[in-house]
Amino acid sequence: MEKLQAILDKADSIVWGPFTLMLLVGTGIYLTFKLKFIPWRMLPSSLKAIVSPDSRKTNGEKGAISPFSALMTALAGTIGTGNIVGVATAMVMGGPGALVWMWIAAAFGISTKYAECALAVKYRSVNEKGDFSGGPMYTIRNAFKNKKIAAVLAGAFAVFTVIASFGIGNLSQANSISDSVFKTFSVPLWITGSVLAVLTAVIVFGGIKAISKVSSVLVPIMAVFYILCGITVICMNYKNIPAGLAAIFSMAFGGKAAAGGVAGAITASVMNSIRFGFARGVFSNEAGLGSAAISASSVSTDNHVEQGFINMCGTFIDTILVCTITGLAIASSGVLGTVDSKGEFVQGANLTIAAFSSVLGKTGAVIVTIGILLFAFSTILGWEYQGEKALEFLFKKPIVCYIYRIVFSVFVFVGSTVALDIAWSFSDIANGLMAIPNLISLIVLSGVLAKDTKQYRRKIKNHK
Repeated sequence: MEKLQAILDKADSIVWGPFTLMLLVGTGIYLTFKLKFIPWRMLPSSLKAIVSPDSRKTNGEKGAISPFSALMTALAGTIGTGNIVGVATAMVMGGPGALVWMWIAAAFGISTKYAECALAVKYRSVNEKGDFSGGPMYTIRNAFKNKKIAAVLAGAFAVFTVIASFGIGNLSQANSISDSVFKTFSVPLWITGSVLAVLTAVIVFGGIKAISKVSSVLVPIMAVFYILCGITVICMNYKNIPAGLAAIFSMAFGGKAAAGGVAGAITASVMNSIRFGFARGVFSNEAGLGSAAISASSVSTDNHVEQGFINMCGTFIDTILVCTITGLAIASSGVLGTVDSKGEFVQGANLTIAAFSSVLGKTGAVIVTIGILLFAFSTILGWEYQGEKALEFLFKKPIVCYIYRIVFSVFVFVGSTVALDIAWSFSDIANGLMAIPNLISLIVLSGVLAKDTKQYRRKIKNHK
């Protein structure tokens, strides 16, 4: 068992190594220039469109959800423990400067998220029940001229998505919830697991409309709640903000924290800052992995470009807003670089809890725990839908999807009560491998998307 774990750890480090990370960010850079920075220029108006009443309307198609619900469902799958645990880990392993590289990765990830979601809506299909089905697997199958290559790439993406849904979207999230609830409230793991499993089953058996309804309420509430609490921590530590920002920007490019800064004994090379900043950023917002595109394709719209602009806001909200709040709360609290009783750096959820507790006391631990609970549970719901749609693509039989819902709910209980490192490593590998067929499709179809984007922009200008 130990040998298998060692092999998986090695494979995981290769899959999530410099090549994959540079491919993800590199594709974002390529698309940003190919699209002439239009996603960036459209971001303000797209954010405004999210809060408009029209974004909550549907055209009445069967199984379709509103543009707002499509975004919230996609965000449910991306806003998870990475926003709390991942940021803290990146700032310890890569130094506070890793936050800058998370921002850079997210900036180009906006273009990637736009591309994969717009194409998913453009090339989606209608299943036997009359519901929309889409995502990179359908984009590849329906858009590629070489059907043999398309079958291999689309099939590979779907298989990797199903595997990843059980690990990164289920076991790891459930375990984070039960562990944090036990440490903060002393609730036994099996009780938390039972409640989570039942709630998951009740919601996912309602299909995409039930998942989207829960996500449309849960995601905005949890995001606003966490952001407001984080801002409170930052404001109450206002004296440390200048030193914190100095450490973040100076150490991002190889400098040292200013005297009296907040990095403690944390030091990291530029390469480590880039590596952990990119890795945690991609892990958090999932731009380039293609997962959000599956949820986006269920939207009620006749304009794929428009929905692409709405869904790309997910990367901005996830990383530029939520992850930044976590990073600044840690940087301004002075807890970065502190060590535990074993003499090791405090990191992960414990570091974020320490940051919030620096001014809020025990309430800080409660807030972070609630944040992990809500963020991780929403991720479970979002990934269930994505995994189910991938399974539907592979087997095209409704009964298989119903069985998947049952098994997925059971795994929530298993993940809450048992540490399955091998399962997590295996799914983490699958999660990284999802990116390869998706990025290939984005590069191949970038010309088509650029043309569609240009036509949409011309249409908007003429309408005005």
